[in-house]
Amino acid sequence: MHSPEAEADRLPEAPAVSRAYAWLVFALSFGLLLSDHMSRQVLSAVFPSLKMEWGLSDTQMGALSGIVALMVGLLTIPLSLLADRWGRVRSMTLMATVWSVATLGCALSANFGEMFAARLVVGVGEAAYGSVGTAVVLALFPRHQRASLSGALLAGGAFGAVLGMALGGYIAARAGWRWAFGAIALFGLILVVIYRSTVTEQRLRPAHDVQRAAVEQPPARRPLTFRFVLKALFSTPSFVCVCVGSGLQLFIMGAVVAWMPSYLNRYYGMEIASAGVTAAVFVLIGGVGMTVCGVLTDRLSRHRPARTWRMAIAYSLTCCTLLGVAFRLPAGGLQMVLMGAGALFMGGTAGPAGAMVAGLIPASIHATAFATLALANNLLGLAPGPVVLGVLADRIGLLRALQVIPFVALAAALAFALGERHDPDGSARRRAGGGPSGGC
Repeated sequence: MHSPEAEADRLPEAPAVSRAYAWLVFALSFGLLLSDHMSRQVLSAVFPSLKMEWGLSDTQMGALSGIVALMVGLLTIPLSLLADRWGRVRSMTLMATVWSVATLGCALSANFGEMFAARLVVGVGEAAYGSVGTAVVLALFPRHQRASLSGALLAGGAFGAVLGMALGGYIAARAGWRWAFGAIALFGLILVVIYRSTVTEQRLRPAHDVQRAAVEQPPARRPLTFRFVLKALFSTPSFVCVCVGSGLQLFIMGAVVAWMPSYLNRYYGMEIASAGVTAAVFVLIGGVGMTVCGVLTDRLSRHRPARTWRMAIAYSLTCCTLLGVAFRLPAGGLQMVLMGAGALFMGGTAGPAGAMVAGLIPASIHATAFATLALANNLLGLAPGPVVLGVLADRIGLLRALQVIPFVALAAALAFALGERHDPDGSARRRAGGGPSGGC
């Protein structure tokens, strides 16, 4: 009889597609992820133009931005479940087409109502792309690259947001706000054509066949019923811990990034434009940190998967320490350095979290599992973070609120520690029906 570890070692190290093709799929998927977040964030760059031309209130402009996040939050899980059943590549192509055409619709809008409807459709198109795209990419690479790829894909959202605001503002200043939407829509549609002609379900089928053979035991695959999906996800305590820990860690990122321009304006005396540019640098540092921490996790846990949990705990504690010290220092160069160092680790758990989800949940519902992780990231982290910090700032001041926020990372570290306790060697994955923890 073989031990679980031996069974995991016998699983294929890489799926049955060429390495060059796997990286091509990653590059195209990453490009579409950039398009996704560029389409979402270009609106911020043209707010002044829309306000002047249409006489919009701040509430109306907030609604144009918020409707996308609302649609993503409402639809990410059901659309990801549909993608698992209908076909992930077909779903990704359709989603990218929808958000690109809807972004073009924004460029052609004649009033607030038309723009609101177009932005709603942008949210529908973007709702499940991140989770489905992650599932497609991870199926093509060896187990030991999961954290790196998960971190890089999540970082792509940050890069896309910054690129959308910067490029949108540049184009709007020279050609008008309609061309800003139009150019980004065209970028997305071109990528859709390239993706559709390059990536197909048939070409990826060998990887999916190897994946299923490695993780799903006879008899034949069970139907993807809603009951089966819920049982596979939530009967695994370590999966729940990953979602909670990841969401709490990103609570810090959402709060600090949203309020950094205000902090720089109030405590460093920066003009609004300069504060915005400087804050964008911290966003980029956070994106780089997601990728770097993912790569480091893969290197240190390649032969000892249990280290993935400990790396996530270490990133949370490091973030808490660096930002906790930084916001207790007076404004100046040393504080800037420590804030930048802390920003590297704000999203550092993204890669380990993606790797752990891929190892804990059966491959047949990976898109739905990543959608659940994304939902936790938003509902526990990115969405409430700015609001909670704002409420605290009204009561105790912005600086003191920023001194409190980093301690949320302690709760994130505790969640990851509980997850490791439930799944020290992958046993939770076997109970969930997905086979040994090393499989994908």
